[in-house]
Amino acid sequence: MIIVHLSDLHFGMPEYVEKLGENVSKKIEQIKPELLIITGDITDCGYLEDYEEAKKFIDLLKSEKKLIVPGNHDARNAGYLLFEEFFKTRYPVMKIGNLKIVGVDSSEPDIDDGHIGRSTYNFVRRELKGVPLKMVVLHHHLIPVPNTGRERNIPVDAGDFLKLIGELHVNLVLWGHKHVPWFWKLNGTLMVNAGTATTRRTKARIEPSFNVINLNETSTKIIIKQISSKTLKEKIIYKGMLK
Repeated sequence: MIIVHLSDLHFGMPEYVEKLGENVSKKIEQIKPELLIITGDITDCGYLEDYEEAKKFIDLLKSEKKLIVPGNHDARNAGYLLFEEFFKTRYPVMKIGNLKIVGVDSSEPDIDDGHIGRSTYNFVRRELKGVPLKMVVLHHHLIPVPNTGRERNIPVDAGDFLKLIGELHVNLVLWGHKHVPWFWKLNGTLMVNAGTATTRRTKARIEPSFNVINLNETSTKIIIKQISSKTLKEKIIYKGMLK
């Protein structure tokens, strides 16, 4: 299974670069993924016109299935209401073969800090019970990411949610928010952060990018490639087995 992981498109942001969006769209058309996952901040301020542009762009991306969760920028200016209008739910769930993906809204209106919440724990626990291959998707980072400056905005209940992820033996967690690609492996769970795909709001010489995940559902072998949105050069950032 091929999964494309995009994050932090930020439609409406002055640093949004149309050429990067075109590159991402063309590359996805070549890849032909079975699933496209977008981990939030599809807009910059949650305005209607930003959502309209984002929806138009996302609809043109060639993928069999799409799963999208909101970010803190999407929840600004009552944008969380528009997110549900354009994308149906802030808590999407999808099952493909042995894999079940549970999306979580970690945003709160008009603040940048993340929060998952105890009611969401029950939702995640219920959806992933008895599932052989488990993935959780959210916007905010649960663990600090290097090269992103002073730590902030990590979910206030990150520790409790990480505990739940461990108890459920979640195989893979995807998030965004920090605009810097990275991964951690904690207690057997692979946690992957995607960079910003379509803006120049990056750090130092880190290029805008997105991830492509090649996952064998049977053997749980996984290969993750990072693709530069600027040059479309690829590099493997992780190769191994999910627990």
